[in-house]
Amino acid sequence: MAEQVVVVGGGLAGLSAAARLAFGGCDVTLIEKAPKLGGRAITIPLKGFNFNFGAHAIYGRDRSVLRRYEQELGLKIDWRPFSPHKVFYDLGEEMTPVPSTLASLLRTRVLDTEHKLRFVTQLAKTVLAVDHGEPGVPIGDYLEREPEQLRTILLDLASSNFFTNEPERIPSVLFFDYYRRLFTTTRPVSYIGGGWQSVVDGLAEIATRHGARIVTKEHVDSIEVDGHRVTKVNGREGTYEGDRFVFCVPPKQQVSLFAETPYVGLFEEYDHFLDSEVVVYDIGLERRIVSPYTYVYSRQLRAYITDISYYDRTCVPEGGQLLQAVAYLSHAEAEQGAADEKLLQLEALYDRHFAGWREQLVAKRVSKRATVQGIKCIDDQRLMPVKLHSLQNAYFAGDWCQGEGQLSELSFSSAYQASERILRQRPAPHTLAVV
Repeated sequence: MAEQVVVVGGGLAGLSAAARLAFGGCDVTLIEKAPKLGGRAITIPLKGFNFNFGAHAIYGRDRSVLRRYEQELGLKIDWRPFSPHKVFYDLGEEMTPVPSTLASLLRTRVLDTEHKLRFVTQLAKTVLAVDHGEPGVPIGDYLEREPEQLRTILLDLASSNFFTNEPERIPSVLFFDYYRRLFTTTRPVSYIGGGWQSVVDGLAEIATRHGARIVTKEHVDSIEVDGHRVTKVNGREGTYEGDRFVFCVPPKQQVSLFAETPYVGLFEEYDHFLDSEVVVYDIGLERRIVSPYTYVYSRQLRAYITDISYYDRTCVPEGGQLLQAVAYLSHAEAEQGAADEKLLQLEALYDRHFAGWREQLVAKRVSKRATVQGIKCIDDQRLMPVKLHSLQNAYFAGDWCQGEGQLSELSFSSAYQASERILRQRPAPHTLAVV
């Protein structure tokens, strides 16, 4: 009899786990409280445009765990390569290339000749693990010994990859682990044609084709345990029993679910951690505005604009353009209501680089406080493990859990780890002895 697995949460992590477990022969039930699957990774159609909640960019595509989903499950992803020659820094008084290739490194003005050599040396030291950080030391402090030009550009990189305006607070060990992987990739950034919806639909199709049952609009309120094992989850519409459970919901919801069990304390620490938040200002334009840039990062604002429709024409009507502007938001700024000011800054950034956008505006989507990662990787905050010792048959996945990379990569990789542990631990099939 197939092992019964209940997956709670239908975002990227829950769908990834459900698809892989169903493909592997488990009897899977996925429960999602919203009417639609995808969680925060959803695509919203509006006036002919498809707005994605969050940038559907994958870093280090050739080494991404998504490649394993493609190879193992047959997940189809329409990769759209990033154009590094159109990626620029806005320094206020001038524009200069981001040194993402050898050609752009030679042309960029953020580093002089001496520091370009130092930058290349730093890349080599990172890849070869000569520099690997120091436990308990944030990257800002770790880089204090470095020249200002080199320190600044490394923090700029961290700001854009970790979606934070506090890159100096990233643990130095995590910083070097992340860039050791990214600096060895041949595809540093890629977009996904069709946006998140194509990934959500693809994973859901794989899961259901292999027998998974998907239940939407079901709110799970509590769980029941027997000793060190979860026995069932209770929803408003029914009760769901299983041999194993994968919880793909944020720490706050986990605290609520486990509130009446002896294990609630395991989750309270993670519930108190800060998440990564941003201000998002997406605009759909009737006609394309010609620009030499597809990505502009403002050093002063710690914000960026990317031309999504340059890479993915499926998100716009004929002749249209979809631009996404994101400003990174610290917890203090969020609490102080800085979002309105950042929206004005993003509009000014649009004015500077895509003049005339106001006259072409057809639709827009604004989010003043969007969560992009469930636990922010700063200071002593740490990601939640995929498996806890005290709960024998419970697993956890999401962008608040341990895995590879950051942001959506954590969802995909933690789900892969959780499903792999379940598939490895299934009882061996009975065999008949030959007499």
